[in-house]
Amino acid sequence: MPGADTFRASAEAYDGLVGRYGPTLAAGLMAFAGVAPGMRALDVGCGPGALTAALAARLGPGHVCAAEPSEAFAGACRARVRGAEVVVAAAERLPFAAARFDVALAQLVVNFLADPRAGVVEMARVTRPGGVVAACVWDYAGGMTLLRAFWDAARDVAPAQAAGADEAVVMPWCADGDLARLWHQAGLRRVRSRPLVARATYAGFDDLWSAFPTGVAPSGAFCAALDDERRAALRAALRRRLGVGDGPFALCARAWAVTGVVAPADAEVLGPSAAGTQDAVWRTLAPDDERPEEAG
Repeated sequence: MPGADTFRASAEAYDGLVGRYGPTLAAGLMAFAGVAPGMRALDVGCGPGALTAALAARLGPGHVCAAEPSEAFAGACRARVRGAEVVVAAAERLPFAAARFDVALAQLVVNFLADPRAGVVEMARVTRPGGVVAACVWDYAGGMTLLRAFWDAARDVAPAQAAGADEAVVMPWCADGDLARLWHQAGLRRVRSRPLVARATYAGFDDLWSAFPTGVAPSGAFCAALDDERRAALRAALRRRLGVGDGPFALCARAWAVTGVVAPADAEVLGPSAAGTQDAVWRTLAPDDERPEEAG
């Protein structure tokens, strides 16, 4: 999976780059997934814990579990969200019993899974019939302002290298409708998708730039691999493209989100009908309290 090894960094480095968008993105994803008090929730690929913390604030930490393959990030999440169960595990091999959760969510994770379909299938396995599986990914091609400006600046400075590393090119699930297709492939029902908008604030351009040379994430790894001269040129090009100065500013970022509902066991015998027909049939089999409310 492209760039997964670039997250072997400190939680603070991650926070400085994309982590600062986490809280507002988590709020949007939770609302879209219909997360409500009383639910049991799982955060898959939790990183340092932005979504885990938001879930714990809504549901109580005793109702929240999180899985993260990075020991460092799992430790940071555990320290930040006291009382939540945080395990070191990949999405493709979740150490939880079937149907344990009411909702399973993955924020900015799908593109970094070794086997995205297997990961989504695992999320569905540990979610009860009628429960919700939800995720979101950045719109690298345009709506994620910071990263789009970074890769455009990188193409100005090192065109050949940037063309092969640009996340809008190398990430397989980053366009409108991509996640919905994956959710259907994983057997989820009542699949819906929509854009989410997150926001981050910066004290100035130096605050924004400081995370890139740490090597975190694909963009940071690209920056760190440059020689000093080209890194300085990249810094100047990014500042020009963003049009920001030394004072405080904010940036918005668009993500594509998807939700799907886990079908009851009865739906497995319906055969290869169209997804919409299957949805109509299994809805008649599921009790009312297993039908999630439509989210915004």
